[in-house]
Amino acid sequence: MSVSIDIDNVVKKYGDNTVIKGLSLHIRPGEFFTLLGPSGCGKTTLLRMIIGFNSIEGGTIQVDGTVINDIPVNKRNMGMVFQNYAIFPHMSVAQNVAFGLKQRNVPRDKVDGMVDEILKVVKIDHLKKRMPTQLSGGQQQRVALARAIVIHPQVLLMDEPLSNLDAKLRVEMRNAIKHIQQQIGITTVYVTHDQEEALAVSDRIAVMHDGVIQQVGSPKSIYQRPANRFVSNFIGLSNFFKATLRNEGGRPVVDFGSYREAMDNLDLSAAGKASGVQADGSAVTVAVRPEEF
Repeated sequence: MSVSIDIDNVVKKYGDNTVIKGLSLHIRPGEFFTLLGPSGCGKTTLLRMIIGFNSIEGGTIQVDGTVINDIPVNKRNMGMVFQNYAIFPHMSVAQNVAFGLKQRNVPRDKVDGMVDEILKVVKIDHLKKRMPTQLSGGQQQRVALARAIVIHPQVLLMDEPLSNLDAKLRVEMRNAIKHIQQQIGITTVYVTHDQEEALAVSDRIAVMHDGVIQQVGSPKSIYQRPANRFVSNFIGLSNFFKATLRNEGGRPVVDFGSYREAMDNLDLSAAGKASGVQADGSAVTVAVRPEEF
């Protein structure tokens, strides 16, 4: 059964430097949720707070309704795939995948069957006797993924798992990861700085900047309706134009000076005004995607 993750007003500090600033998120059961942002935005720090590698200076993290702030890493029942894979070079594929099971004292007669089953899921069962030095980058990534999910964790965490692969293999592996995640139905939190990758694999995305969530939504909603200039500029390409927003007979119109465009997707009702839409001659910035010209 898939679990939810609730992050409530969490804070992370390094000395006097606050890198996560009262951040809150709800991740749904079975969801492929991506933390997306530039280097240094706090996405990996947040991931490490979820698994327990980093302490929490404020707020709470709950998994399936249980606060996990003070639960040790080895008791959180989470699997993690690291950027550098962290595969043991002296162990075969099967031995690497079996490592977590043996640490959990799974009976020996069950280990082999569980390893064989998960190797079939990630499609490397024919490589079970090979050593890591005999594997390609994509195959090593599948070993790391198999090792993370064979223990049947509640949550799967992935920290930039494709960054060491070439462009063609990245596309192949991101499709494989998404397929496997859907197949097993595990709640997954995925970290990347690659917006194309995030748009391709995610159910929802949280765009981060300077330790703050800028927007949460589906890939389509974030691309088509960015919450602010940062999101618009970070997700895809945008052209920015200065304009004035006017109300012409109850219809919102963007006035560029020599050109005017009706904006029927804007709401001028009380609800619309409450959300910041003010068609009263206010100066606005209009973002236009290249494909919209």
